[in-house]
Amino acid sequence: MVTIKTINDNPTEKLQQPKQAQKLPIFLNLTEVEALLNAPNEKTIFGIRDRAMLELLYACGLRVSELINLEYQHLSLTEEYIRIHGKGNKERMLPMGEVAMDYLSLYAEKSRPFLLKKGQTDAYFLSNRGTSMSRQNFFYIIKAYALKAGIDKPLSPHTLRHAFATHLVQQGADLRSVQLMLGHSDISTTQIYTHIQNTHLKSQHQKHHPRG
Repeated sequence: MVTIKTINDNPTEKLQQPKQAQKLPIFLNLTEVEALLNAPNEKTIFGIRDRAMLELLYACGLRVSELINLEYQHLSLTEEYIRIHGKGNKERMLPMGEVAMDYLSLYAEKSRPFLLKKGQTDAYFLSNRGTSMSRQNFFYIIKAYALKAGIDKPLSPHTLRHAFATHLVQQGADLRSVQLMLGHSDISTTQIYTHIQNTHLKSQHQKHHPRG
């Protein structure tokens, strides 16, 4: 006769689940970024505004909330820096480069005064109604320009943030600097962009090496 014994503890509780592969974010290559940035019609006040927003998003890798919450007092156009209040109200100073600075200056001179309605707002980027830009407004704007630019990828403002980080890593930027610019509290979050770089290198090897 066989005796069956029962146990109170579950022996599988301490077993670790296998780690799932981290999904690589969608990002734009340099040609696609250029097409997107060139899509706005700079002969209109709205096109000037939109070009300035896209340039700044790509130049600094901002979150969309950081972009639309930007205020005049956060800008230092002479020094090419902006002050960002990110997640957890953490502040960081970001270089933006000459191109983004030039478009911000152009927007301040040629576009924003005409968008600003009665009353006053500290928001730097304004909607067509003269109020602060909403997330929904900008999602619509970037998707419309992606369509105009012929970009056949799922696109959101975060896609340009991914492009910013990916292109920095591809050009040799160290991971710690990229982490600081993105405002990541943990560098492991930033390490996803090294995986993208490895994937890019593999595809280039397969495409161009005689035995790839």
